[in-house]
Amino acid sequence: MQTKPFRIGTRGSPLALAQAHETRDRLMAAHGLPAEMFEIVVLSTTGDRVTDRALAEIGGKGLFTLELEQQLASGDLDLAVHSSKDMPTALPDGLGIIAYLPREDMRDALIGRTAPKLLDLPEGAVVGSASLRRQALIRRLRPDLQVVTYRGAVETRLRKLAEGEVDATLLAVAGLKRLDREAVITEYLDLERFPPAPAQGAICIEARLDDRRVRDLVSPVNHRPTFDAVSCERAFLAALDGSCRTPIAGFAVSDGERLGFTGTILTPDGTVFHDIAAEGGVGDAFALGWSAGEAIREKAGTGFFDSW
Repeated sequence: MQTKPFRIGTRGSPLALAQAHETRDRLMAAHGLPAEMFEIVVLSTTGDRVTDRALAEIGGKGLFTLELEQQLASGDLDLAVHSSKDMPTALPDGLGIIAYLPREDMRDALIGRTAPKLLDLPEGAVVGSASLRRQALIRRLRPDLQVVTYRGAVETRLRKLAEGEVDATLLAVAGLKRLDREAVITEYLDLERFPPAPAQGAICIEARLDDRRVRDLVSPVNHRPTFDAVSCERAFLAALDGSCRTPIAGFAVSDGERLGFTGTILTPDGTVFHDIAAEGGVGDAFALGWSAGEAIREKAGTGFFDSW
């Protein structure tokens, strides 16, 4: 019987802490355990510490997971909680994603200061975003806008927006909901016109694959439709060798039996893009995403990726 608290690793941002607490609360409810049986361990990651440059310039997605995974592998943590879209497609040996919580809204949100909607922003307006996907999609829709790199925690970005540093910014609806900040949204961007990052809106739990005790603990909180959909999306990313250096969008929707997937790749300036759609059984989620990635790569041709 477990006598000491399970150690849950997380980054220290308000959003990361909200996600860790949601995970803890779900585990408590699933097993009837008291809060004292869980310890939330906050670690600072390289991605948190370096905020003056785009992630692509300093190493990509793994910068938000490295320190957590080191302590997970050593046994200092029992599990780690992440925003799924921050996870590299290749994980360290012995570690794996063992569960996803029910997915939140996967859309992007515009928070506009000089106009409420992306298409209504004044010509030449400045839009801040750290995401190459969002930057490319903005340029596809509004090539006249100035797009600047804009990083930091949610409240930092909102403060800089209020101070006039940019005219608008984009954030994930899911994160704003988890922080009870949905009221700041001035436009919900629809999935067809502005597709999300693969795995956006989903919280994942990473653990040692050989730790049966933790796998048994986490199994009841795994949301199978989210697991299937995000597995498909991450396979699409993996087939394209996707990282923070690549403008890639994609989302899957599961009804419990069938899975529908839509993917998009863009050049960073948004002028050239390719779309793909696929459908299959939920049991083929990974294969569906992987084949969609291979198909869109062939469709685009090798020259398309030179700008990446």
